[in-house]
Parts: sequence; C-alpha cells; structure tokens
Amino acid sequence: MKTRDLLALLVLEALVLAAVAFFQHSPGYMDADYYTVMGQRLAHGQATEPFLWNYLDDPQGVPHPAFAYWQPLPAALAAWGVHWWPTAAPFAAARWPFFLLALLVPPLTAWLAYRLTRRREQAWLSGVLAVAAGFYLPYLAIPESFTPLLFLGGLFFLVAGWAEPWRWQDAWHPRQAMGKAFSRRLWALQAVILGVLAAGFYLTRAEGVLWLAAAWAALAKKRWRGWAWVTVGFVVLAGPWMLRNWVVFGTPFSPAGSKALWLRHYDELYVYPASLLTPTYWLAGGVGEILRARLHAVGTNLLSMLAVQGEVIWLPFALWGGWRLRQRRVVRLAAGMWLLLWLLMSLVYPFAGERGGYFHTAAALQPMIWALAPAGLADVLRRLARHRSWPVRQAWRVLGWGLLALTVFLSGWVVARRVVGSDLFQPAWDEEARTYRRLDAGLQALDVPREALILVNNPPGFTLVTGRPTLAVPDGDAQTVAVVARRYGARYWLLEVHHPKPLNHFYCHPTTVPPPWRFIGQAADAPVFLLEEGP
Repeated sequence: MKTRDLLALLVLEALVLAAVAFFQHSPGYMDADYYTVMGQRLAHGQATEPFLWNYLDDPQGVPHPAFAYWQPLPAALAAWGVHWWPTAAPFAAARWPFFLLALLVPPLTAWLAYRLTRRREQAWLSGVLAVAAGFYLPYLAIPESFTPLLFLGGLFFLVAGWAEPWRWQDAWHPRQAMGKAFSRRLWALQAVILGVLAAGFYLTRAEGVLWLAAAWAALAKKRWRGWAWVTVGFVVLAGPWMLRNWVVFGTPFSPAGSKALWLRHYDELYVYPASLLTPTYWLAGGVGEILRARLHAVGTNLLSMLAVQGEVIWLPFALWGGWRLRQRRVVRLAAGMWLLLWLLMSLVYPFAGERGGYFHTAAALQPMIWALAPAGLADVLRRLARHRSWPVRQAWRVLGWGLLALTVFLSGWVVARRVVGSDLFQPAWDEEARTYRRLDAGLQALDVPREALILVNNPPGFTLVTGRPTLAVPDGDAQTVAVVARRYGARYWLLEVHHPKPLNHFYCHPTTVPPPWRFIGQAADAPVFLLEEGP
C-alpha cells in the first residue's frame, strides 16, 4: 500500500463528506444536539447542562453537572472546534473536528486490510468501502460518537497487530535489526497505547470500558506485565475523568447507567422518580416480558448486523474472511468484541440497544469488517475459479467492483432518504431545527418568558435552537408532569407531537387537561400549558 493510495482515499472521503455536509445545517437529532450544546459550553468554560433530559441520577436542578449519562469525548472534540472557530455558528464550528477525523478512517481501514492480506487491490476496496460507509455515512461529519469510534477501532486493531509475528516479517524494521532492548521498549509502548485507546473508547461511550478487556487480551502472552502497562495507559487518560465523577456524583462511572439496567420499556428512560427502577420492579414485570424484550432486541440487532454492519451483501464475505484469517490474534479479538458488544446490547441493555445503542457501539468494529470483506470475497473467487475455470483477476474486477457499486448505491439511497428528503432547499435532516424555530415563535406569541423553564420532548435540541432552559417531559400522566414541574421550578409545558402515550388525549384535546395545568394556547401545532399556582 503506497502513500499516494492513502492520500487518494483521504481526498475521496473529503469530497463525499462535503457533499453530505452540504445538506446538513443542524445536528439533526438528540444525541448530536447534546454534543453540540455541550461542546459550545465546554469551549466557554462551562461544564454544566442548561437542561435535564432524563431523571435517572435524581438531578437537583438546572443547571445540572454534565455527562451523567453520555460520555465527554465527543463534546470535547466539538469544544475544540468551537474554540478554534468562535465566529462560526455553533454546529458549523463543532462539526469540523469530526470532519477531519473522518478523513482518516478510509486510510486506516485500507492500511489495516493491507496488513492482514498484503494485497493492494483488496486494501483499496476496503478503503473505498469505508468511504461509501453505508448507513454510517450521514453521521460521520456531525458531533457524535460514530466517527471517534470508527477511528479508535481502526487504530486499536492496527496497534494490537504489533504483537503478532506477521508484523515483524513485513514491518518497517525487522525485529532482529532493532535489538532486544528496543523491542522491549516498543512492546511496552504498544501496551500503553492500547490502554490509552481503551480509555478513548470509554470516554466516547460508557460500554467502551469493555475495550480494556480487549487490550488485556491482545497482550495475553505477556500476562501481568502486559496487563499492568495497559492499565497504566487506561488510567492516565480515564483516571482523571473517573475521579471527577467520584467528586461530582459519588461514583467513578455514569450514575445513570445502573438505573437503565431495570427498564421494562424504552420510555422508562424518562421515568420520574428514577428510584422506581429497581431489580424488584424489573422482576415484577414477569419472566415472559423480560425474555420477550430480549428476544426482540436479539432479532433487531441481528438485522442491524446484516443491514448496517454488513451492508447486506458484504456480511457473508466479512465472516468468511474472518474465518480464513482466524489465525491472526487481532481477528479473533475483533470477533470476540463483536459477540460481546452484541450480547451486551441485546441482553443487558435491550431497549437502548435496539433503539440505536448497538448501531453506535458496533461502529468501532466497522474498520475490521470493511478490511475482512474483500479478503473473504477474494478467497471465494479463487475457490470458484478452480471449479469453473474463471480468470480470477477478471472475476475480481467485475464482481468486486460491481458489489462496490451496489454499496455506493445503498449509501446514496441512505443519504437521499435520511439527509436530503424530497426538497433540496429544505433538507429532511434539518426538519427538527425548523420545527423548534416555529415552536419558539409560538411561545413568544404567547408571551412565555425566554428564561422560563419549559418541559419539552428533546431538551438538548430545543435549547440549542431557542436558547431556552428546558426539562424533559417525564414518562407518565399529567400529574407526573406536574410533580416534575414543581420540583424543578418549571411553569410551562409544551406538548409536542412526539410524547408519552399517557398524554395523547391531552395532545388531541388540550382543553381537557386537569388541574394544576391550564391550556393557554398553541405554539405552531403544539399545545402549551401553564402550571397554576397552588399546593
């Protein structure tokens, strides 16, 4: 793999990302809203949230200490963008570090494929698959966890491959020429880097702490020495963050994560009070309901594995390529992490997993899947050629690049559907931001003070667009909403089209809302209620 190949992939990725970014003028959904807002606040020295988007950690009020549920690395990257481009709009400034990081993913993927196969044409195809990106393409250049995970995943597998003998046969220096002392220092450096990368996974998503086990497994032959150096690398980066959590929340890990274990349906992510979520409450739902939820998540995540990770046509080849290269420890490591993360998001966190959690966390494995798929395809073609007298190189050009054309078509379809929509001048991606601007105009017409706390569906997104402090509408009835409003000092409730099922009647018939709420008018198509004074 030559330097010009890697540069060509980088330029091609820049062109594709720029084309997609042309239709994205806002974060688009809650996760990216959150990282954009927090990036802006971190850049200005504020480590608090001007909203409450869930109640799992029993928050005391607004502003609220940041990152009680989501992790800080994507927001820190966004803050870097805002810091260096302070005159730009928040989203435009926050996104450019992700754009730059995404440029490195195809070259990393191609280099990983080349290290596994030593085949330039296969590495090229792997790199172009990373450029096409399939269902991940709309999310690469926005403030989110996808691009950091893709980058960390590709780099992790490259560094983990240092420990394998095949590296020394083809590396830039033979081990014999370096000497034992230098080799030992390089090994220790590898262990520390793996620990730092594992910390990067953890700081991107909470379940990323599992990559610490992968880093230990990568150096299993070194036993305690390897594990110690990996742990040093992890603690250097993640240790200060865990200490901060301990000081702020009284626990080194996310205080909201343990509550999410006991959900009986997804909307309970917004339950109030969160003390309702206990093992006893979870078991009271019945074994049948517990199993049904996990079986549904198993099926949903298997479909995600096929359609999203494997892009339908490439999954069989990736699996076969992994099988053919199973002697590589790094391939076995990737397979183990794939299974572990799938089980975690199917059996432990089934509701979050099937609603995007698996889609997010599996991004770290995508560079390896893109690297293995062409290797599997090449081996299949070689086997078929022996039986059918096919010219292998011609079959590779026709079938390999033909399948790539289908992948490009799939990626284009995803962008057209998810990002562009039916109107080039009103992209579907920005529909949320346009809606919140209309709702804000309606609130102004109703004389709702800009500093007043408002209960809404998506607090990070609403705050980003309007600047208003917000609370999440809790999962429950109108009385539950009133309890939350009184505890946190909110007097206004905006009931949007997306709302908990128990509130549907009041969305359709707002004048029937019970005390202490009073209907005061419509903001666009959303009823607005005022909390009456009283006990």
